[in-house]
Amino acid sequence: MTDHPEFSVVVPAHNEAGNVANLIAEIAQALDGKSHEMIFVDDCSSDDTRSVLLSLKASYPGLRVIGHGKNAGQSRAIRSGIMAAKGSIIGTLDGDGQNDPADLPALYDQLTRPDAPDKLGMVMGRRIGRKDTLWKRFGSRFANSFRKRLLRDDCDDSGCGIKVLKREVYLSLPYFDHMHRYMPALVCADGHQVEFVAVGHRERGSGTSNYTNFGRLWAALTDLRGVIWLIRRRRDPSKCKEL
Repeated sequence: MTDHPEFSVVVPAHNEAGNVANLIAEIAQALDGKSHEMIFVDDCSSDDTRSVLLSLKASYPGLRVIGHGKNAGQSRAIRSGIMAAKGSIIGTLDGDGQNDPADLPALYDQLTRPDAPDKLGMVMGRRIGRKDTLWKRFGSRFANSFRKRLLRDDCDDSGCGIKVLKREVYLSLPYFDHMHRYMPALVCADGHQVEFVAVGHRERGSGTSNYTNFGRLWAALTDLRGVIWLIRRRRDPSKCKEL
């Protein structure tokens, strides 16, 4: 752990007491040799997530724990972590352990490669061989197809939690609840490029999902209208510099 890590990994967690210890160990192993920090944001869990995280700080000097005073949702937890991050490059993972931390280095390397486009702002995972239930996969395919046609963001898997992006790019985006599901469209609307990389997907280690198909669909109906409005109202100054 240094005061200026190369890479800050942000993990939102709500009632993931049975998953966070393994996830921390896997992140540390995946990023061994790279200056990094892990920021776990406990979104006011009702189980032992917070105490488990705090008990692991002595074993992992690069682990930081942020706690919400009340449940504020995944997008707010991600934002809290990124705002606290010290690195200029941010990685995100879901707290349920279904994203494989071993995929993080490849996404990091793609974003920071020497010949990357100047406007490349984010590299996002596209899950291959999803381990979710058939019903959940069906709901995801339907929602992604509908969203993709409306937003034209070329994203086939907006629910994939593993992403690597520039901190300054994220902080320039408008914040709203559920914004993590619209990151490709928001990043592109702000003048940046997004690339997608195939990543693995795993069974949930323990606990149950915090989302349902109907819950996501209900939120999406409102969110999509808001995202379309935000994109249409964006204005591009082309270049902005002090004269």
